[in-house]
Amino acid sequence: MERFDCSDERERARGLDAAVSTVARGGLVVLPTDTLYGLGADAFDRDAVASLLAAKGRGRNMPVPVLVGSWRTLDGLIERMTPQVRELITAFWPGGLTLVARHTPSLRWDLGESRGTVAVRMPLHPVAIELLGRTGPMAVSSANISGQPPATTIDEALHQLGGAADVYLDGGPCPAAVPSTIVDCTGEVPVVLRSGAIGLTALRAVLPLIREPVNR
Repeated sequence: MERFDCSDERERARGLDAAVSTVARGGLVVLPTDTLYGLGADAFDRDAVASLLAAKGRGRNMPVPVLVGSWRTLDGLIERMTPQVRELITAFWPGGLTLVARHTPSLRWDLGESRGTVAVRMPLHPVAIELLGRTGPMAVSSANISGQPPATTIDEALHQLGGAADVYLDGGPCPAAVPSTIVDCTGEVPVVLRSGAIGLTALRAVLPLIREPVNR
């Protein structure tokens, strides 16, 4: 297990190299994002994703979200780029908004029991963006044991996960320290599934018809 201080230019470069190599061989990496620290793996490596779920003590009934380094990557991941999705990513990516959409049927991945959907986000953090630009899409969940408080610093992530991850990239405290907002875009009208970094007022300024679940 290695920890790298990404505030130091040389150590950041070494850390990113180590993280890229780790992801390529199916290992786990802890990385900073603009919301919370994440535990990540190659999104297309089924064994690596299974290891991620095991490290968190999380079941397959809670599929792992995917982070991307560019909004253009979304075209290859989701079945259809709807006007609503395009407007949301234009307004809020990179940033604290996760979108749930139908994934492209031909994709050979296993993120859990996703029922043909994927939750995807582009984070607003330079270390995460650089890593994702080199690895491609990563399956990333919050860097904590399931049911425990999410990690907002590298020390919190290290305390909970220990040797479960091979590389820890220290990007300092997470600026938002709140989870991303999740919006389900699989239907005709987008629905907010989880409130978070992007508020409902901001969302409705872009899509006035966006709504919260009826059973809330």
